[in-house]
Amino acid sequence: MNLNLLKLRIVELLEKHNKITTVAEILELKQPTVTFHMKNMERDFGVKLFDTRMGKIILTDAGYALHHYAVKIGALAAEAQRAVTEFDALRSGSLRIGASYVPATYLLPEVLHRFSKEYPGIHVSLSVKTAPVIRDMLEKHSIDLGIISSESFISPELQTETICEDDLVLIFSPDHILAADPEPTAEQIASSSFVLHGTESSTRRLTEKWLESNRRRLPSYLEFDSLEAIKQAIILGEHVSFVSRMAVEAEVKQGLLQMRSIPGKQFKRHIYMVTNKNRHRSALLSKFTEHFITCLKPVQQ
Repeated sequence: MNLNLLKLRIVELLEKHNKITTVAEILELKQPTVTFHMKNMERDFGVKLFDTRMGKIILTDAGYALHHYAVKIGALAAEAQRAVTEFDALRSGSLRIGASYVPATYLLPEVLHRFSKEYPGIHVSLSVKTAPVIRDMLEKHSIDLGIISSESFISPELQTETICEDDLVLIFSPDHILAADPEPTAEQIASSSFVLHGTESSTRRLTEKWLESNRRRLPSYLEFDSLEAIKQAIILGEHVSFVSRMAVEAEVKQGLLQMRSIPGKQFKRHIYMVTNKNRHRSALLSKFTEHFITCLKPVQQ
């Protein structure tokens, strides 16, 4: 079976664009050449991989099974090329980082600024997603490094290194009724007007665990996907929320917010640096992780 990278790339692009003309244009091939490779793959596998519906090319179930591996193999091939070309004393190359919101906003800007000044020839891209999405991207080799705020987790494909704690705290406005109480109870907190993070957020999952462990239910709540929107809503004075301590230190210093320890059972969360165990640790990745740890020593202490 002659299954090469070009054929796998055709499968990947057809799933995305559903048009032979578009795939041919992207790959700088003639349309009959793309069709030829499609028919060869179906002949070699002995199963139908592509369907035509309403003028669009749709992958069959078997086609999607092949697509799953096409994406992985394509990412590994690109990674192999990058690992070799970056083997030149860090004069050039690229680094793809994925980070969840808290480390992306409050840790990485200064780290990336320093790194880019020291290694101006390196192109660094940062994708900000939820922690579960970042882990998925790492498993698919879509990024080189993940920096996430999360509960502890175990993955057979991922290697984690704890960077620092990321405690959750209760926040509210200085005008809120809880501001007069140095140690609000679980009952007081749960009966307050709450702002929850989006359902994909690790903070949301920890908040729900806290409510469950304290046998509390929120009578009503708002739900925002944006941490900045949550903070702005809390500043207005009527609401409370659980957020990362790191995310509100500036507002607390400015007197815009107050924070308290969350009573009862605590669910520890940390900032993790995560890589794929099966990925070659290039000189560039090693240098950046070393740089990252050095920059964060004050935070770790």
